[in-house]
Amino acid sequence: MRTIEAQLNVIKDQLLSVSTQVEQLFGDAVRAVDTLDAVLARKTIESDHRIDREEVEVEESCLQVLATQQPVANDLRFLVGVLKVNNDLERVGDLGVNIAERALFLSQLPRVDAPFDFREMAEKTRRMLKGCLDSLIQRDIELAKRVLAADDEVDAINREMYARVYKAIEADPARVQSYMQYLSVSRHLERIADYCTNIAEDVIYMVTGKIERHKPEIAVPQQARWT
Repeated sequence: MRTIEAQLNVIKDQLLSVSTQVEQLFGDAVRAVDTLDAVLARKTIESDHRIDREEVEVEESCLQVLATQQPVANDLRFLVGVLKVNNDLERVGDLGVNIAERALFLSQLPRVDAPFDFREMAEKTRRMLKGCLDSLIQRDIELAKRVLAADDEVDAINREMYARVYKAIEADPARVQSYMQYLSVSRHLERIADYCTNIAEDVIYMVTGKIERHKPEIAVPQQARWT
């Protein structure tokens, strides 16, 4: 039987593989919306199957260690954190698929300009996803805290987007289907940002043992925020 250290190293590699694929899927989904590339959208949708399979493998590996090694202290906290992060990564992948599906639908409609700053919102969400994954790999709690602070920016764009979509529909009701697809994209981006905050909170727990959920907003100096 392998030592618990060897088994935990395997789990780390497995989780890294899932996180890399999720980040790739998200980037492809955003590009598919930006370019209305139906081929890329379909490829992105199909790539989710591998993420689903590897997410199950990570969970099975964690449960095997829990059942056979009876870990305690830091090792137990690590496994609990991995199980939560793994689940959130799978959900981010699902939301990325949803975004790609919206791109596929939009590619079949007459083209309209996005009624909100899609690129800005997508970029801020991408930075949050990269930040939470980097904080996970590097066990960097300061980076994790910056991810938590950045969520407010995505939420603000999402709130503003509703008003812009409704105004666009009023001005051009014939394009309502397209505008509603962009509305859905914005919602999915906002949900991905929420899962990024979950992952960042789990990183803080894995490193420090402190639970950050339901606490007042973490203050991050302006100069430490992303630009």
